[in-house]
Amino acid sequence: MRMLIVVSASTALLLAGIPGAIAQEKPSDPQIAHIAYTAGTIDIEAAKLALSKSSNQLVKDFAQSMLDDHQAVNEQALELVEKLGVTPEDNSTSQSLASAAKTTRDELDDLEGNAFDRAYIENEVSFHAQVNEALEQLLIPSIQNDELKSLLETGLKLFQGHQQHAEHVAAELQ
Repeated sequence: MRMLIVVSASTALLLAGIPGAIAQEKPSDPQIAHIAYTAGTIDIEAAKLALSKSSNQLVKDFAQSMLDDHQAVNEQALELVEKLGVTPEDNSTSQSLASAAKTTRDELDDLEGNAFDRAYIENEVSFHAQVNEALEQLLIPSIQNDELKSLLETGLKLFQGHQQHAEHVAAELQ
């Protein structure tokens, strides 16, 4: 239980920085593209970890869904930025996300069995809730390019479904 609290706290700290970091200065489209891609990559890596560690079929199915969906969205994002001739721009928000995700991944990696499954799914609930909020309230409203905005709006709908799926799995693991 202690590790679940630590992982959840790490996730909260990771995501608490998104609104503040973005609010300080309105991000550009290349920065938004990098933030969104980084968030997707973080969930891809978490899904791969869950697939390698969990023996719970419900958790494995959820992780496979996250892997497939986030890879597909990241591929679409890469195609779009290439089409638009935009180079995603690394920024402090992306760096904070990556750093905190590494800490959370290391903490998850130390867990086994049911403790891992519960911590992974709780992390997914928190992660999707915060990223969805950042997309909805900060990132999408700041986008200038209509195609990028459309991609992230579509992604938001998908990720809201991810959050609901994660909440369902979390309830099943109780």
